[in-house]
Parts: sequence; structure tokens; C-alpha cells
Amino acid sequence: MTAVTAARGTMPLAGHLREARRRGTRAAVALLVGTIAGYLLSGQVLDVLRTPIEELATSRQASLNYDTVTGAFDLKLRISLFTGIVLSSPVWLHQLFAFVTPGLTRRERRYAVGFTLAAVPLFAAGCLFGFLLFPHMVSMLTGFSSDEDSTILSAAYYVDFVMKVVVATGISFVLPVLMVMLNVLGVVSSRTLRRSWRLIVVVIVLFSALVTPAADVLSMFLVAVPMSALFGLALLITHLHDARRSTPCSA
Repeated sequence: MTAVTAARGTMPLAGHLREARRRGTRAAVALLVGTIAGYLLSGQVLDVLRTPIEELATSRQASLNYDTVTGAFDLKLRISLFTGIVLSSPVWLHQLFAFVTPGLTRRERRYAVGFTLAAVPLFAAGCLFGFLLFPHMVSMLTGFSSDEDSTILSAAYYVDFVMKVVVATGISFVLPVLMVMLNVLGVVSSRTLRRSWRLIVVVIVLFSALVTPAADVLSMFLVAVPMSALFGLALLITHLHDARRSTPCSA
């Protein structure tokens, strides 16, 4: 009994710092390995990112340009870092959940594993969704200019734009998992989430409008609809969890 109490006791600050350093080191190593792999794949990634510009060049003058001597190398490093973030996401997401979740009991450790198993494919699906969406966004945004105009884009700005959309969409797909985790930890109740559903939907729509600055409303809804569906699923899970937790109390 004493051992269980000690195990569930409050961890001192030094213990938290050691735990943070240990898990941060693991995440950093995974990110480094992913970045190296991203550097090796950066040429292929840039070829994919360049595709919308090449399609645009069939109707007008369009190209990616480097404005500094080191621009090409800087861009290669930037692509490597973003690719490393995506490739290492299973490791750093697990380390994040393992640190945030108390993980002091067997049940809590199962929750941490479950959150990680749910977050990793959702993050990957969100990144893939953003990756498939960005050519449409580029086509729509550049469509504001006439065919007589030239579209000369800074390569660094263009790649930053695409990568931010991809990573932001990936993170947005993970947010419902964080909602469920906070509910399981007792931080937020399903009733609170239900009362705030209108505000959350408005935030989702605003976020979708920001990450899809295209001229048509369809692009915004292509992001907002799956995010709203994931929020609804998270709301259902938190409702079932709270109902299950309150059942013994009412008996």
C-alpha cells in the first residue's frame, strides 16, 4: 500500500526536469534522424512542390527563384527540417503524450499508448490532406493575375507557405485527440465541450480560412468538414467516458 501511494505521489521538480530531459533527448534524436532522411529526400520533395508551378508555366511565365547565393542550400535544409518533423512524428508525439500523461498506473499508461496510436495516423492523415490540398490553393491564388503577367516566386517563401499549410493541417487533425486526453485526465468535462461547441466550430472555420487562403469557399470547407467531424467524434468519446465514469456514483 505504501509503495502504491509513493508511486502515485507527487514527483519532485528535479524528477520532472530529468523526465523532460530524457524524453526531450529521445525526441531530438528522432528529429535528427528524420531530418537526415529528409535531406536525402529533399530533391524528390522539391520536385513534387514544383509541380503546380510547372503546370502554371504552361499558360504564362512562372518559375521559382533564389534571391541569395545560399538560397538553394537554405531551402534544402528547410525542406529537410519539415520532412524530419513529419517522419519523426511517431516518436516525438509518443514522448509528448508520455510526459504530459501522468503514466504512473497501468491504466494511465494504456491511455498514453492509445493516445499515441490515435494521434500518429491522424497527424499523418492531416499532413497528407494538406499536401493534396496545396496544389489547388496555388492554382487558385495565382489565378488572380492575368495570363499576360509573370509569376516569379521566391523559392523560400513558396516552400514555407506549403510546409506551414501541411504541418498546420496535420496538427489540427491531432487536436481532437488532445481534447479526449484532457477529458480522461479530468481537466475538461464533456459538458463544458458541449456548451462551447459553437465557439469551437467558429474557430475551426476561421482556422480553415487561414490555412486555405483560396478564392473559393470549397477549399475552406474541404478542411473545415473533416476537422468538424473529428471534433464531433471527440465530443462523443468524451460524453461516453463521462457517462461511464459517473455510472458507479449514481448506483
